[in-house]
Amino acid sequence: MSKKRPFRVLGVQQIAIGGADKRRLHTLWVEMFGLEVAGTYKSDRENVDEDICALGTGPFKVEVDLMQPLDPDKKPAVHATPLNHVGLWIDDLPRAVEWLQAQGVRFAPGGIRRGAAGFDITFIHPKGSDEAPIGGEGVLIELVQAPPEVVRAFTALAQQSGHGPV
Repeated sequence: MSKKRPFRVLGVQQIAIGGADKRRLHTLWVEMFGLEVAGTYKSDRENVDEDICALGTGPFKVEVDLMQPLDPDKKPAVHATPLNHVGLWIDDLPRAVEWLQAQGVRFAPGGIRRGAAGFDITFIHPKGSDEAPIGGEGVLIELVQAPPEVVRAFTALAQQSGHGPV
């Protein structure tokens, strides 16, 4: 395994929570916790109807997606696993994917593409395989290309805390 990682994981970009009816999720996350609904997203291909909520502000804002399936009998079943996936900010997504694949990380089909929030994304598969034995151990992990202002903010925070680049 190559020890020199050519990218940085900067922080949590999103948490995606699935349920049969996103209105029930809305009650806790929006009405009780006070998260703002920043947008919505629907995709037949991804079988999802989601509200995109925000927690925090600026480059440290974390997206909380409240998701329900468009058709509960179709795949992907965004409601079948309540914690659907965790998204991580990555400073250089293409280099990260190239390096991780070379280390044996299994990616879900679809490659790098534009995500619901407008950033380039890709997913690490929840399970490894014979060809690519490293997976999310049951958790779908979304890697998200961080925009320049997020990279700068996390770099400055790491330097202020004396940890250098994260």
